[in-house]
Amino acid sequence: MSPNYIRSFSEGCLRPPTVIGQFHTLFFGSIRMFFLGVLGFAVYGNEALHFSCDPDKREVNLFCYNQFRPITPQVFWALQLVIVLVPGAFFHLYAACKSIKQEDILKKSSYTGFYIFSVFLRIVLEVVAFWLQIQLFGFRVNAIYMCDVGALEKKFNITRCMVPEHFEKTIFLIAMYTFTVITVILCVAEIFEISCRRL
Repeated sequence: MSPNYIRSFSEGCLRPPTVIGQFHTLFFGSIRMFFLGVLGFAVYGNEALHFSCDPDKREVNLFCYNQFRPITPQVFWALQLVIVLVPGAFFHLYAACKSIKQEDILKKSSYTGFYIFSVFLRIVLEVVAFWLQIQLFGFRVNAIYMCDVGALEKKFNITRCMVPEHFEKTIFLIAMYTFTVITVILCVAEIFEISCRRL
């Protein structure tokens, strides 16, 4: 790939053809990633080390933590960010390869349709991630997690585990839900902006 394609691709990703798309890039790329990278590490960084069960034994703690967190929230949200970026990246790669200028995207119907499809795909991916987040993490983190340790052949099948900083984690969950909702609203608004400009 020549440097012109790379420059065109990066400009397209950083400067979409709509005003709302540019705001979405700023919001999505900067604020959301900063929030996840910096604050996410502060809240979830050592969660597994401080997760303790009764009896407080390493094997019980690890077993119950894996049950409590099948996937860590940081990994889930990082995957969400990458997956949601893919449709836009494909579109801008296509535009770079075809030497389509950003200002021409909204002038030709086929380019506009492809771009709207990429935005719509972002919406679908965000909604799927929102649903998965509800299934995996719920809306609040309780201070006590009741763990089924029957597979470890313990005397008692259920043990109580303490979840560290549960209130901070609940706030962080709500913030990530809010970011997803804002992103979906921005994507819908971008489709409306394109429709209005086409009319």
